[in-house]
Amino acid sequence: MAAPSIKLNNGESIPSIGLGTWQSKPEEVINAVSYAIKEAGYRHIDCAWAYNNEKEVGEGIRASGVPRSEIFITSKLWCTYHSRVEECLDQTLANLGTDYLDLYLVHWPVALNPQGSHPIFPMTAEGKRDVDLSWKLQDTWKQMEVMVKKGKVKAIGASNFSEKKLEEILQTAEIVPAVDQLEIHLYNPQHNLLAYLKTKGIVPQAYSPLGSTNSPLFKDEVVVELAKKYSAEPAHILLAHLAAKGIVILPKSITPSRILSNLKDTLEVIPKLTKEDLARLDGVAAAGKQKRFIMPPWGVDLGFENWG
Repeated sequence: MAAPSIKLNNGESIPSIGLGTWQSKPEEVINAVSYAIKEAGYRHIDCAWAYNNEKEVGEGIRASGVPRSEIFITSKLWCTYHSRVEECLDQTLANLGTDYLDLYLVHWPVALNPQGSHPIFPMTAEGKRDVDLSWKLQDTWKQMEVMVKKGKVKAIGASNFSEKKLEEILQTAEIVPAVDQLEIHLYNPQHNLLAYLKTKGIVPQAYSPLGSTNSPLFKDEVVVELAKKYSAEPAHILLAHLAAKGIVILPKSITPSRILSNLKDTLEVIPKLTKEDLARLDGVAAAGKQKRFIMPPWGVDLGFENWG
């Protein structure tokens, strides 16, 4: 059972459910990716240079036996490479064993010192993230646009960009971001930002759609009630809620049964949710449960509501 696709603003289509690979250990992600594609029917894999497992993701893709042309692959530019976009992309392409990406994202709207103390998380002498405050996101985006023109990526987008940060790049952009990948889930719905993205034709993607490890979302009263109503698991309600709103969801798992269930069972639940169900779920966070799980200590204002 394949996930339906959503049309991007460049004319390409993106499968609405993908496999997330963040925090998947290299030795585990090969089998997870291969199973997801070959057995479960996924056609969308989300990865990143900073996840440090792209070589294994590439092995998993090849092990699936499914042609590269049938798989939508996303990766992300890391913060220490804002001034060297093509260099980071070339590493990713080599790691994955492909000559193009379907989607390339700016991982965070934060440029870290490329000559700093650490290749991924350089720190200052004071123990804070070594952010290059002089760097302009517009210059990062210009390089991203060149990657499209060179044919190395089909689409480009943002990740963890607020309206404020998107507006910074849109002032000079030739290409409007195709997507914005965000922490979106029951307790962090980001309604205002989603409304803004719609006006710009930018598709929202949800990472951590189930929350964090030992997520409280599974025990939420509204979720549990709807799970019983539709003879589903809480996870399926949480994922179907987002997917029903046109949000691309990226649940992460390395367990075959869960990988399959996140796709198959979620697709079965989506059409069952009523407008009233969706409205109830949309109101949970505002009723006092607003919570983010992913908040790196960048030390700069990213422009998000409810940060901190």
